[in-house]
Amino acid sequence: MKKIDFNNLKKPYLIAEIGINHNGCLQTAKRLIDAAFSCSWDCVKFQKRTPDMCVPEHQKGVMRETPWGTMTYLDYKKRIEFEKEEYDYIETYCREKPIDWTVSVWDLNSVAFIQDYDVPFIKVSSALITDLALLKRAAQTQIPIIISTGMSSLEEMDLAVKTLEKYATQFVVMHCNSSYPAKLDELNLSLIPKLKKRYGCPVGYSGHEFGLDSTSMSVVLGAEVIERHITLDREMWGTDQMASVEIAGMDKLYKQIRSVAPILGDGEKVVYESEKSVRKKLRGC
Repeated sequence: MKKIDFNNLKKPYLIAEIGINHNGCLQTAKRLIDAAFSCSWDCVKFQKRTPDMCVPEHQKGVMRETPWGTMTYLDYKKRIEFEKEEYDYIETYCREKPIDWTVSVWDLNSVAFIQDYDVPFIKVSSALITDLALLKRAAQTQIPIIISTGMSSLEEMDLAVKTLEKYATQFVVMHCNSSYPAKLDELNLSLIPKLKKRYGCPVGYSGHEFGLDSTSMSVVLGAEVIERHITLDREMWGTDQMASVEIAGMDKLYKQIRSVAPILGDGEKVVYESEKSVRKKLRGC
């Protein structure tokens, strides 16, 4: 797998967050990988958990209606969790495309698990950036770290960044709103350039809103890494499906993001060749 230098990106790096939208089905995961590849996104990302560790005790026995019948919340989480067999297949499948792949880690066991694979980075979700032990352990792998910062105060973000500054080889801070879906008037994209100045590191945007334009706007404001949840169909079962982008939207968003740089230009005022004939006609010179 190619090594990524997040400090010297030439264009925005696009992460298609499959997460748990595969619903435990490897064939669905393959179709989502195919979609991300066909839309020219750079990476697909999953979520790795050890359910016995991650599910709170008071939630483990709660009964839940699922497409596979009524079961406890713990059994549901185990039902949709990919393990070594699935990730071995995913690694081979993505390498053959090729497309990058990785995971968000939700516990220390998952950090150890992902070290056996050649991933370009490890993600720590908004829910866990206050778990400094997890951040430290992930950073100590010497694999670049990306953190999301939804539902976090600046003080909590500062502590997370200080941990990464001490232990990580590279890291990216993702601006994020953790509502699913996020309200447009709560995206607060103006924070992106402020975070770049505050932390002096690459800053990205992880979006959970309806629509695509706001994500393209984040690139205008300086986001260098983009993450959006993806799905085959927003009507599929699962908590993340509704706030995800379908395949046609992935293609449209890719094209929008790639158009940002040429539209912004270099900021130098020039008379373009296409203007010269108009200039001569209207000014005579």
